[in-house]
Amino acid sequence: MSDTSAVDLFSEWAKLDRDEGMEKGHSSSVNQIISAVKRRLPSEFTAIDVGCGNGWAVRRLKSMPSCISASGVDGSERMISKARSIDSEGEYACGMLPEWSPNSPVDLVLSMEFLYYLEDPISFFKTLHKKWVSPGGSIAVGVDHYLENESSLDWSESLGVHMTTLSTEAWEEGLKMAGFQNIESFFAGPREDWNGTLVLIGTKP
Repeated sequence: MSDTSAVDLFSEWAKLDRDEGMEKGHSSSVNQIISAVKRRLPSEFTAIDVGCGNGWAVRRLKSMPSCISASGVDGSERMISKARSIDSEGEYACGMLPEWSPNSPVDLVLSMEFLYYLEDPISFFKTLHKKWVSPGGSIAVGVDHYLENESSLDWSESLGVHMTTLSTEAWEEGLKMAGFQNIESFFAGPREDWNGTLVLIGTKP
């Protein structure tokens, strides 16, 4: 993450075991994201989770028969330590984003509830397209903090961390500007008080 206070926040959450609540709260949305993107993936695929926390989504990807490798990266050393303690044979890297990048591109870049902590997530889309995603590969992103979700607009102030607030249209346009095609967006897990997780999927030609 570009904002060290956000890293500190998630490190504290890991210390308090709030990462387990993050898994519970985001599990349904991630299941819907994976279900939506898997039809775009090759019969055997590689994947990385950006902002992986304790690695729960990485482990979910690894459980898929068609996934030949899945790894995760997070800015919080405490979160990565948790991921490694749960999954000792897993591939988890502690790296500051957006500067860190994988050794080789993958077929699927997954990210749930991370990108808006960056100062410029739209520019990061361009980096993902250039360095992270294989030709023919896809990106699948879930965000709960976006302009149309009014209940999320005070999160930055209440948590004391930077959040980049973008509209659904701006997120979609960002993927297009980065070079992704066949852009798909939908809301996962809508509830009475808000639309739900904004899901964005795009494929690199």
